[in-house]
Amino acid sequence: MKLIIAIIQPEELPDVKDELLKEKIYKFTVTNAKGQGKEFPVTEVYRGISHEITLLNKVRLEIAVNDEYVDAVVNAISRVAQDGDELARGKIFILPIEEVIRIRTGERGSEAIG
Repeated sequence: MKLIIAIIQPEELPDVKDELLKEKIYKFTVTNAKGQGKEFPVTEVYRGISHEITLLNKVRLEIAVNDEYVDAVVNAISRVAQDGDELARGKIFILPIEEVIRIRTGERGSEAIG
């Protein structure tokens, strides 16, 4: 069992979601995040005052999968992110999961991931 965490650009989320659904990956969590990668800080003007924004908007995807689905998830995310020619496309982290427990039924391990 693995936990896949992907940090992507917000505008890529709809396409990544579509690619995950094509791979029959239906269960994932999405949260808004702020971060700083290799991008240059952005300067915005608010009420006539210039502000440098160093923490940019990102999206964090968390997907818990059984081992046989890891490549499908990574490939689905990568297909979208590699379409662009920009730098700073994001990162994918793969971590081992020690245990999973489905709260409602008490199932454990790979059965709990579903």
